[in-house]
Amino acid sequence: MTRNETCPQPEHYGDATVPAFGYELIRNLLIPELLNKETAPILYWSGRKLARRYPLENEQQIIDFFTRAGWGHLQQVSQSKNKTTFECSSALVEARIKDFPNTDSFSLESGFIAEQIQHQTGCVTETYMEVKNGRQKKIVFQVKWDAKDHVHNNE
Repeated sequence: MTRNETCPQPEHYGDATVPAFGYELIRNLLIPELLNKETAPILYWSGRKLARRYPLENEQQIIDFFTRAGWGHLQQVSQSKNKTTFECSSALVEARIKDFPNTDSFSLESGFIAEQIQHQTGCVTETYMEVKNGRQKKIVFQVKWDAKDHVHNNE
């Protein structure tokens, strides 16, 4: 997409929904078939690219974006000087964990969070995800940044 192209806006779609089954077919069968071993890194960097298209100013806006995008219920569970932790859960997240237990199928969300926090802190940021496959299935996103390593925008 070029800079002059518009991006889909949530308000344009109202309450329209897409069946989760169709979404998951594309997300967890078609995309991995096309990208093979490169699926996780490509989705991570795609998430970062999406975040640059939809820059958000604080954690609450990230949480709200997750809800609007149907990515799950995101909540910030801890924060320290150079690290924050989010957890993501929903019926869809739980189903994906059950259906694809050995996959990095949350790389898109992970990259999106990394880029948003990088935008907000101005420091190089990475997100590491962990799948919690216990009784309460959820994804834990550990977001870490280096306060000494500032981002230099070339755009």
